[in-house]
Amino acid sequence: MNAKLRLVAAGAPLAAAHAASPVTPICDWAESERPRERLLANGAASLSDAELFALFLHAGIPGWTAVDLARELLKHFGTLRSVLDASATELRALRGIGPARAAQLLAVSELCRRALAEKARDRALLDSPSAVEDYLKLLIGTRQYEVFVCLYLDARHQLLLAEESARGSITRVAVYPREIVRRALSLNAAGLIVAHNHPSGGVAPSANDRRLTRTLQDALALIDVRLLDHLVVASNEIFSFARQGWL
Repeated sequence: MNAKLRLVAAGAPLAAAHAASPVTPICDWAESERPRERLLANGAASLSDAELFALFLHAGIPGWTAVDLARELLKHFGTLRSVLDASATELRALRGIGPARAAQLLAVSELCRRALAEKARDRALLDSPSAVEDYLKLLIGTRQYEVFVCLYLDARHQLLLAEESARGSITRVAVYPREIVRRALSLNAAGLIVAHNHPSGGVAPSANDRRLTRTLQDALALIDVRLLDHLVVASNEIFSFARQGWL
């Protein structure tokens, strides 16, 4: 750990960190190295994750440029998805992330989720499984507790509603098939995709996951609604009951 990081991690005044390791402001970088100018000249794909985040942060803090601060943000949370899934409290616990910056990052995260949901809503979900999986990975893939999500579909397999039906602890969540059936009836849904995450890692379904799937499938069949898939989600992996031939 270098001197600057050691001082900041120990809670030393930012002025001390600045004195220990002065930095060159981004505005003094060569134009070809500045994130904003590179984005405009070469497109957003030319920037790293940290450089893209730096554009939202706008400015750094004493001793750190906005790019340094963005790199520390990614280092702290580990992955891009984890940053986008962080709460306001988790973001504001980091030095340099106050209420305004936390709000900006939360807004970016919500816009990403809405864009993916819109992409899924505009097409038949069975024809675009990648859109569903991308949406679910961002929505629940990095949650630190279990979440159960229902995607209610119409007869053309287009999205009517995406809804978080239950949330629980790191190892279990209580799901009530009767409530899901009632919701499907109220929406006049013809199909349903359900999903939940495994915060502990891995996507192999448990015996309880398989029992719940069978119970849901039987309950929905009574009202002529088809359970199309049950997805088990992690940050970079998804298990599909339908692909496995279990539905």
